[in-house]
Amino acid sequence: MDATQKILLLCGSLRAGSSNSALLRTTRALTPPGFVADDYDGMAKLPHFNPDDDQDPLPVSVVDLRARIASAAAILICTPEYAGALPGSFKNLLDWTVGGIEIGDKPTAWINVSPSTTKAADAHDSLRKVLRYTGAMIVEEACMHIPVHRSTINDQGVVTDDQIRAGVLKSLAALTAAVS
Repeated sequence: MDATQKILLLCGSLRAGSSNSALLRTTRALTPPGFVADDYDGMAKLPHFNPDDDQDPLPVSVVDLRARIASAAAILICTPEYAGALPGSFKNLLDWTVGGIEIGDKPTAWINVSPSTTKAADAHDSLRKVLRYTGAMIVEEACMHIPVHRSTINDQGVVTDDQIRAGVLKSLAALTAAVS
């Protein structure tokens, strides 16, 4: 296995202090040997998706997104639910992946950190539907609901709870095992 295999981390929240961001920072620290985490931070720079613009020359931010997806061995997503669905900015990111081929057959999973009683189920149902359109290979064993409460996040924005961290490790193990 190439020591530089990447797991692309996609956060569906633009809030720096979100529990989704904290979970992905924690994931970066727990990435297993043989893999490196690649945090994608360009979501706010993506233009509004327009099918007319999904042709060469693509906007630079879209080229970057697709290149990062292409170079990744796997993708791990952590997104909140907003108004009963995926946040608009994250749906926009996903829309830009539909016309590309980079995500096709790529091992992909998500961790749902919602502590709400609804468990952000609508957002993750939508995420599953959109990922199917992109051709992503959803790794079911790596898709998890691991509630993260603010009290488990330290001043550096990393989750310190051992049970949550164990869940992240389990998700990473399943995701990396799916990388052929």
